[in-house]
Amino acid sequence: MKTSMSRFQIHDDLTAPEGSVPVLRGALATGGQLPNFLGVLAGSPAALRAYARFRSELRHGKLTLATLERIALAVAEYYGSEPGIAMHSRAARAAGLALDEVALARQFTSRDPSEAALLRYLKALLEERGRAPMHLHEEAREAGWDDEQILEAIATVSLEGFTAMINVGGEVPVDGSSEASRALEAA
Repeated sequence: MKTSMSRFQIHDDLTAPEGSVPVLRGALATGGQLPNFLGVLAGSPAALRAYARFRSELRHGKLTLATLERIALAVAEYYGSEPGIAMHSRAARAAGLALDEVALARQFTSRDPSEAALLRYLKALLEERGRAPMHLHEEAREAGWDDEQILEAIATVSLEGFTAMINVGGEVPVDGSSEASRALEAA
């Protein structure tokens, strides 16, 4: 079996630039294990801090965790981000989504008509580079989403797109495989 190697160094709190260490230690304190994505992003303290602030603000918005995870799964699938798909599949299950909802979210849909309307709109935004048809925006509004929620959903697409670009462009391995990569680098 071939072990994935990241194009970027996967840092921890011992190897990261000084400006990244407080964010990494905070992530370790709350999550236990440092995701490879954060380890990579730690190579730029400014990018890591910006990401952490953006994600934190969205986690304190009006969208539920289940909705945020649906969006994250859809975007990770859209970009083909294996680390994102793996991480958000686990997070979505922890947020209460059933396996069928996880699979549906990866296809920008849901059994919940309101969630499905929002996901259709967001998919069109991605595919049409921000120029989704007005009727999809109106459908999302009619399904009960207000401006604040729609704007947060668009911001989440942006954040998850950034995450996916780092994961895919940097060939970041799925979490749990970095130890094997580090062993290869040391050899």
